[in-house]
Amino acid sequence: MTIAFHDLRRETAELQAALRSTLDDVLAESSFVGGGAVASFEQEFAQYCGAAHAVGVGSGTDAIAIALRAAEIGAGDEVITAANTCLPTVAGIVLAGATPVLADVDRRTLTLDPDSVAEAIGPRTRALVPVHLYGRRAEMGPLLELAREHDLRIVEDAAQAHGAAVVADVGAFSFYPTKNLGALGDAGAVVTSDLAVAERARELRDYGRRGDGRSFARSGQSRLDTIQAALLLAKLPLLDGWNARRGELASRYTEALRGGAVDVPSGGHHVYHLYVVRSQERDALRDRLRTRGVETHVHYPLAVHEHPAWSDLLRPRALSESERAAREVLSLPLYPQLTDDEAGRVIDAVLG
Repeated sequence: MTIAFHDLRRETAELQAALRSTLDDVLAESSFVGGGAVASFEQEFAQYCGAAHAVGVGSGTDAIAIALRAAEIGAGDEVITAANTCLPTVAGIVLAGATPVLADVDRRTLTLDPDSVAEAIGPRTRALVPVHLYGRRAEMGPLLELAREHDLRIVEDAAQAHGAAVVADVGAFSFYPTKNLGALGDAGAVVTSDLAVAERARELRDYGRRGDGRSFARSGQSRLDTIQAALLLAKLPLLDGWNARRGELASRYTEALRGGAVDVPSGGHHVYHLYVVRSQERDALRDRLRTRGVETHVHYPLAVHEHPAWSDLLRPRALSESERAAREVLSLPLYPQLTDDEAGRVIDAVLG
């Protein structure tokens, strides 16, 4: 029997009664855009993140774009981010009208290397977008120092870091179904304690309109649907428990695999959206696991600048660590409903 990389059917079955009840409530209200669940979820998620405001939007990509625009970042501005991220990070920067600039990552953490960021800062740099990759919080201290020194905004790409990100300026979250806190479709949020940013984000998600209906900014719409907000509201109280289970499974993997043929994640605050090992023989390892019934994924097989559509992005220095990671990383099955027996079989397959 194959061990699935991530089986969302188990979570759905676990929560089926609660989800059906939630949907019944939304149907009874029949306010499918801007219903009561949206404001309730925004309030509770902001509180969960330790921030003053959360603004629900349509996706994590939109959250990055709206967060940047709300922070007054746009055309003519450069925004530095990691070269080993998922494409939505740079897509969000472009949607904001800004220019992505790629920096390299630290070999140990695979999050933004402050030295590489420092080399990438130029006269047009206006913001940094650190990525809390795989659920590991980026080392924010040095990045915050650079931001203060150069008067930069920080928009954290926290799409994979529900429960790990501590929003210093502005954060962008995704609630894609496979995330630690996932909707039943696309959804996202901008999180901040900056009232001006929050108010502008609310305008930008709705054609730039304010309360009187007049538009003050050219923008499309990206709203968090009431149904998705209600489902997220039902799941939010379970997030810490799910993250704890992820941590238990990750600790078991690490204890069993440390010092062996693969490099395991270590250090930092991590909520293990993904459990990612590294091997110079990654493809052979993945083939072996497949023959033993273990499904794996590669996050991500190309650094951003290795994609044809993004090969012209600015990069002031070599991105060797990001490129090396693309050749070596392998994600093992890890989600709260994975059983202890299945985790043991994954370990045996890696060691075998």
